[in-house]
Amino acid sequence: MSKIDLSRREFLKVATTLPALPYLSAQQRAAADPWDETRLILGRIKEPTIPNRDFDLRQYKSINDAIVSANAAGGGRVVVPAGEFQTGPIRLKSRVNLHLADGAVVKFVTDPKAYLPAVFTRWEGTELMSYAPLIYAFDEQDIAITGNGTLDGQSDSTHWWDWTRQQAAARRRLFDFGANGTPVAQRVFGEGSFLRPNFVQPYRCRNVHIEGITIKNSPMWEIHPVLCTNVIVRGVTVNSHGPNNDGCNPESCRDVLIERCHFDTGDDCIALKSGRNNDGRRVGVPVENVIVRDCTMKDGHGGVTIGSEISGGARNIFAERCRMDSPNLDIALRFKTNSVRGGVIERVFMRDVTIGQVGQAVLSVNFLYEEGDAGQFPPVVRDIEMRNVTSQRSRNALSLRGYAHTPVTNVRLTDCKFENVAQADVLDNVKDVVLANVSMNGMIRNETITK
Repeated sequence: MSKIDLSRREFLKVATTLPALPYLSAQQRAAADPWDETRLILGRIKEPTIPNRDFDLRQYKSINDAIVSANAAGGGRVVVPAGEFQTGPIRLKSRVNLHLADGAVVKFVTDPKAYLPAVFTRWEGTELMSYAPLIYAFDEQDIAITGNGTLDGQSDSTHWWDWTRQQAAARRRLFDFGANGTPVAQRVFGEGSFLRPNFVQPYRCRNVHIEGITIKNSPMWEIHPVLCTNVIVRGVTVNSHGPNNDGCNPESCRDVLIERCHFDTGDDCIALKSGRNNDGRRVGVPVENVIVRDCTMKDGHGGVTIGSEISGGARNIFAERCRMDSPNLDIALRFKTNSVRGGVIERVFMRDVTIGQVGQAVLSVNFLYEEGDAGQFPPVVRDIEMRNVTSQRSRNALSLRGYAHTPVTNVRLTDCKFENVAQADVLDNVKDVVLANVSMNGMIRNETITK
């Protein structure tokens, strides 16, 4: 078996070397407030260990040369000073912090050939060999991107974004490879495939820290850690309205903190993922123990989204003290899946979130996304809770659509207030949806719904 077919084994090897810090037992979890678990998650999340020494970019031929030198010296901070710098793809190494000083702007070339040869990556939840992400790390430990500077992918209607009109054939071929279990080493996509790279992708890394930077004009997804453990995304601004420009997409990661970030995107602001269809089940690693707090979301399809590439499952997700407000933000808390994806999504909690307006629903669970009920893997969505969530304007408060054979179960809303709701809730194939002191257009609702 080749190295690139070892995703699950390598992730579990890293995960099992983590310090023996406490988790709640099943009995403790049943008896406790679910938010108690956030203390334990935060106790496990630490900033990377990186030596306190600087490597001035001006003394090197390129950013990558500086990173290689810092890594060879045992680690340190590669400092990009104020000014504009052109670069091709950047490869981060262990114990290196790429630091963008005030006024630093790193612009990435738009020639696709610069991002070859192909590297091991994931594209919409399926593993392959394809264009290198603009910033990439593979099997590294203790890495960071910090500072108040800007990363500019320079994508626009004639660079990268126009590939959306040409990618259909390669996309189908990739998903066929995933469905058929073709070895990843044989899934080679390069020139002529039109599969856009992601912007920042640490892959199978441990101790990842991204803080302070501004990201704009990405080819596709912005921050996309995959199979990583111990991830911090803090104080980041994402302003990119291109196609599929998701803000932050942790995929099959464990112990993740996303805080004080600002998202204004062309797709989901935050989307939690764990692989697509058969390929996600092959790797079989959920996204779990994720805390989102004190973030702002403007334009986008979803504020906090789970799916649709969620075949490995998702659990223990916590979102609090966020502000969402835009007529171009569709949904506050969004679940999207189907019976081709499958996966178990459970223990998702949101509290103290303030919504000005969203274009569609405050809470949406959609089992009819894309292929709908066309597969053999009915998804499970259960144990979802909202507390003290308020909204000033939406089309629906709730839009929950399960299957008759597999309903959405155990959804709880407590002490929530939704004003200016234009249409009635959509509730299809749900079980035990509990409303406790929920105000909708001034009417208090206390009821349990199964239909």
